[in-house]
Amino acid sequence: MSVIMAIAGVEVRRFLRDWSNIFFVFVFPLLLILLLGSQFGANSGQARVSVAGDAATELEKSITGQLQADGVKVTHDSPASVREQLSRGRTDVGIFISDGAAAAFEAGNPADLEVVASSHSGAQAALQLVRASVQTVSTQQRQLAVLQNAGIDADTAAAALRQAKEHLDLPQLEIVDTNDVSQDFRSLGQFDLGAAQQLLLFVFLSSLTGAATLIQGRRLGVIARVLAAPVSTGQAIAGEALGRFGIAAVQGGYIMLGTAVLFGVDWGNPLLSGLVLLLFCAVAAAAAMVIGSVMDNDAAGSGLGVGLGLVLAGLGGSMVPPEFFSDGMQIASRFTPHRWAYDAFATIQRHDGSLLDILPQLGMLTAMAGTLLVLGALLLRRSLGRAL
Repeated sequence: MSVIMAIAGVEVRRFLRDWSNIFFVFVFPLLLILLLGSQFGANSGQARVSVAGDAATELEKSITGQLQADGVKVTHDSPASVREQLSRGRTDVGIFISDGAAAAFEAGNPADLEVVASSHSGAQAALQLVRASVQTVSTQQRQLAVLQNAGIDADTAAAALRQAKEHLDLPQLEIVDTNDVSQDFRSLGQFDLGAAQQLLLFVFLSSLTGAATLIQGRRLGVIARVLAAPVSTGQAIAGEALGRFGIAAVQGGYIMLGTAVLFGVDWGNPLLSGLVLLLFCAVAAAAAMVIGSVMDNDAAGSGLGVGLGLVLAGLGGSMVPPEFFSDGMQIASRFTPHRWAYDAFATIQRHDGSLLDILPQLGMLTAMAGTLLVLGALLLRRSLGRAL
């Protein structure tokens, strides 16, 4: 067993010796998860509004309070900063409140606001929310003015309006969502879906591109020198397989831990999620052995690994959620390990699934790993007997 572990350790060190591998294994996945979660995550649709003006005025307090009550994220800054945020797309809508508008509002007169929307696609939806919130504030101000004109002082009128609002049963609009996909995604956090997808994409992709080290070991005679020592062919094959598995498991565990700590990703039951990850890593490691045993050129093997890894990831739902696939694509995706692992993670993350719930997915991943591992071992044994 020590011989197998030694060979596996050598493979891991050879893989990590390439600095580009370290970037694509440990840095790039987290950056991509951050980008996808920020742009397309479940909570990324919250409208962002920046308000420029004196925060102590009643107009700004009223508008800010109403926007926040309507679920809008509100920030305050100077006019120049708000315009810069709009130009860079860091906020959806900017509201500029002048001193004259604030004074007019306090006097009960109409107040003119400057509202500017940014150029990106989500700004128009945020602009409609701003208009609705401002209209609500305007309506409340007109109601207060009517009561004051009737001879009621401002404090009494404001108290009467608050009391009426508390006791008035307003019409309620309830939207019933019958879309199964929307219901399924509703429990996900902002980064949960992207983290699961990118975990499967990069673990498999890194494993396949790591097959180049196995090809180099064969071409440069590293494995032949290992076999010259008191090491059997079976031990060499087991060590190579364990090395591939170790690379995949380290990367997968790092992504799961990093996303949980940095982005608050909920992986559900950690033991079940870890089990799914280990079986998927076994499939990825076995597939890398097949490529590393069949190909004789490390550059070509790395290129094949990238292409095959991206195609399988796309078919398996690591780029677009498989819930949006057509019927034909649904069938095709079942031939990829990514889809089975995706379904297992979805069951654990979204529905608090148990071991019994994910047994079909675990069974398919185990079968794929076993089949590819036997095939990879046979191909590697055969390749060791021929010259490159």
